[in-house]
Amino acid sequence: MIGCHIGRCFQVTVAGGSYQEGLSSLIHGVPPGMLLTEQEIYGDLLLRKPGADELSSPRKEPDLPIIYSGINVADTIEGAGNNNHTNGTPLAILIPNLDRHFIHIKQYQDTNRTPRPGHASYASFKKYGPDDDAIGAGIFSGRYTSTIVAAGYVAKKVLKKCGIEVFSYVKEIAGVRCPDVAADKAFQYTNDYKTMRHDLDPFYQEIYVKGRINMDMRFLEKTRILAEIEQEIDAIRDKAPKLSAKSVRDKYNVHPIVNCPDTDAAQAMVDACNRIAATGDSAGGVVEVVVTGVPAGLGEPVFNKLDAELGRMLGIGAVKGVEIGAGFAVKDMTGYENNDQMRSENGKVIFESNNAGGITGGLSTGQPIVVKLAVKPTPTIDKPQKTIDKYTLENTDLAAITRRDPTIVARIWPVAENYTSMVILDHLFAHYGYQMLKEK
Repeated sequence: MIGCHIGRCFQVTVAGGSYQEGLSSLIHGVPPGMLLTEQEIYGDLLLRKPGADELSSPRKEPDLPIIYSGINVADTIEGAGNNNHTNGTPLAILIPNLDRHFIHIKQYQDTNRTPRPGHASYASFKKYGPDDDAIGAGIFSGRYTSTIVAAGYVAKKVLKKCGIEVFSYVKEIAGVRCPDVAADKAFQYTNDYKTMRHDLDPFYQEIYVKGRINMDMRFLEKTRILAEIEQEIDAIRDKAPKLSAKSVRDKYNVHPIVNCPDTDAAQAMVDACNRIAATGDSAGGVVEVVVTGVPAGLGEPVFNKLDAELGRMLGIGAVKGVEIGAGFAVKDMTGYENNDQMRSENGKVIFESNNAGGITGGLSTGQPIVVKLAVKPTPTIDKPQKTIDKYTLENTDLAAITRRDPTIVARIWPVAENYTSMVILDHLFAHYGYQMLKEK
């Protein structure tokens, strides 16, 4: 299988599947000297994992990562203080599957002759044949996005050291749209939302805050603990703090379920999605990503334009459209309306608007980069659908499936945030090198 690799300077290869032993991210290009822990990687993974709220699948994967290579396991000399620092070698992150039970495998075995409409199951069968990893859709499952979140977190941490911030949030679900919000407010809201999720996630608190797994343990010690956790998933989940929606809003000033920087719009999204889910159907929506602090001139011409590279987020499962800035709305504008006029003010270039989304000619302008992703409704629904037997090509019906996400939108924003981080960092490496050589 090819197609599971991205990047030139910051390279990522992902592997694994929904019901294999787990998933992995292999990352090349991580600079040395950066402290990196499993707790902080999990802090992003928990934002996209299933089973966290009423809008996500009931699958109970905790998504607990193990850093397998790429960091120092001890100080390189006594007192050096570089234990758990990246060392410049390839960084491998493993994400074992823990909620992988035969009852669920059997459900897939019973239905795998009949491809789910809207899913990759028919096309992947035609490509790979009878040995296609069809249990839980394999690498075509949304579970593979955990590998993007893990690798993208590392990229995001490097970018932050360079003064670049990347954040994302839900812009629309089920036709309910968030009003326009200033970037600084959306950034603060997203950080507050993440803090809330960390504080209320039982695995974050029980496994990492309380030190059940720590960075001083060897790999085999960690896997022993994970084997124990596999038997305790429900017990640990029961330890989650029981805060009312009002209590969450009062304490964190965020919505308890949807990362949308307008809490009234967030609740309207949940209500609209639940109305659709009650009929057995699912809902789609829009995710927005914003990048601030990017230097002007980042990107390459023609085939590696920055906006074209960001358009590769169509590789995220369920994403069917990517817009930069005003996107498709430009078709209804005149040139005068669409152009982002500029002026000089105190030695700085100021733009009057940002319809270009911070990118012109494939290069960054220095404005915030704004990307929107259109996310389709979850294809797995609680309604009977027409399909075929992929072995005999006989027409048949697919029974309703209840283990599903009413919407995927609320789980895709951390994937988009971290995917964007990988693309920006890959270009930043090249940009720094180019600028340094230009000055010689």
